[in-house]
Amino acid sequence: MAVDARARLQAFGGFLTAMVIPNMGAFIAWGFITALFIPTGWLPNEAFAKLVSPMVSLLLPLLLAYAGGKLIYSTRGGIAGTIGTIGLIVGANIPMFLGAMVMGPLSAFVIKKFDRKIENNIPSGFEMLVNNFSLGIIGFILCLLANALIGPIIQEANSFLSMSIKALVNTGVLPILALVNEPAKVLFLNNVIDQGVYYPLGMQDALNTGKSIYFMMASNPGAGLGLLTAYSIFGKGNAKSTAPGAIIIHFLGGIHEMYFPFVLMKPITIIAMIAGSACGIFTFQLFDAGLVAGPSPGSIFAYLALTPKGHFFGVIAGVFVAALVSFIITAFILKMSKNGNDDELSVSILQSQSMKSEGKAVLSNITEDNNGKVENSINKVIKFVAFACDAGMGSSAMGASVMKKKLSKAGIDIHVEHFAIEKIPMDADVIVTHKNLAERAKLVVQDKPIVAIENYLADPKLNELIKKIKNQHK
Repeated sequence: MAVDARARLQAFGGFLTAMVIPNMGAFIAWGFITALFIPTGWLPNEAFAKLVSPMVSLLLPLLLAYAGGKLIYSTRGGIAGTIGTIGLIVGANIPMFLGAMVMGPLSAFVIKKFDRKIENNIPSGFEMLVNNFSLGIIGFILCLLANALIGPIIQEANSFLSMSIKALVNTGVLPILALVNEPAKVLFLNNVIDQGVYYPLGMQDALNTGKSIYFMMASNPGAGLGLLTAYSIFGKGNAKSTAPGAIIIHFLGGIHEMYFPFVLMKPITIIAMIAGSACGIFTFQLFDAGLVAGPSPGSIFAYLALTPKGHFFGVIAGVFVAALVSFIITAFILKMSKNGNDDELSVSILQSQSMKSEGKAVLSNITEDNNGKVENSINKVIKFVAFACDAGMGSSAMGASVMKKKLSKAGIDIHVEHFAIEKIPMDADVIVTHKNLAERAKLVVQDKPIVAIENYLADPKLNELIKKIKNQHK
């Protein structure tokens, strides 16, 4: 039950991610305009500064609404979502980010339910007429309801939230949130936190102050850098050899999933991540630092690019402190560990896979449920491998790229692509995802073979999958 609940919570975070991430370019564009052209920006410009308000009050919420609606019911749902959301926007005196993330999917759900009710009752030849007028009429009603009823409720909720946030900041308790952020990230719930909580808060905050610390609450790459650096120096075996490459991808590329397996193989290191993150947040607060938009991915380059004028020292200091604290604690833990413990997980995976390959030349799909292991053999010829992660743009993209290169060197040309878990295509032959996301993937693909891995770059199960594909295409 606990695993299924986590999978469903991850799925909710994945939905939020699928709504926000495709629009991050627009948010970053707005962040650049804000950082450059407002009166306190790098290049103050009165004419260009006029773009800030319409973008944040109209463009960005409507993009969120369209993306959310489209997730529910394709283009028709996206259009319904924007119609409903414009009712919120016109009647509000605040940017309707949270409202758009509610009204967009809700409007799409309503039109989807209506279409399902009447789909077999439309007279032949009247389909276009019914479809256009039903969307127009339902959209019209949703727009009015949003303007008159839903909008005021969301504004009141936003006012309460804003007051709560100010009270939280005034107590100085923000660093304590690392106790929630870091364990949640390692359990692949990072997008629930970022896209569902901190980004909407950050956007509201940035509108008023030109920056926000909330964009850095869970995205600071410093703590992960410290942990991976400690593994690079004091780790053993595979952990030590793979950590330097993980540093590049995590810190420079912004794919934080790279450090998750290192925490999972030695769970006590979560203490280092919590302490590093908390100290980083405290440092950001101390220097009143903030970013102008959400750094997605959470790369140091994204941090520096989105730092407003006059705040570079505070931002860099927060990242450095988080890395230093995490490094010191992780190094202490690794030095105190007994020889061999550091590689225990990798060794057990290799031994398990070796025993399987001795008996059968088939690849097993291994995921964990409440009763232990579930195995399903992959018997068909593999022509389409789908790598899946939370957003479909980070670790899965990296894993798919590595597999493509390996297969290409062997002269094999099959379809290998990366997806968000909620968008895994039904015609995929095999789905590859992290073991902590396997239960969530099963909710989407059900009986499809799933290869549950520990590391998107170098995992024994990936090597076995590649070997199987090579044997099939000889």
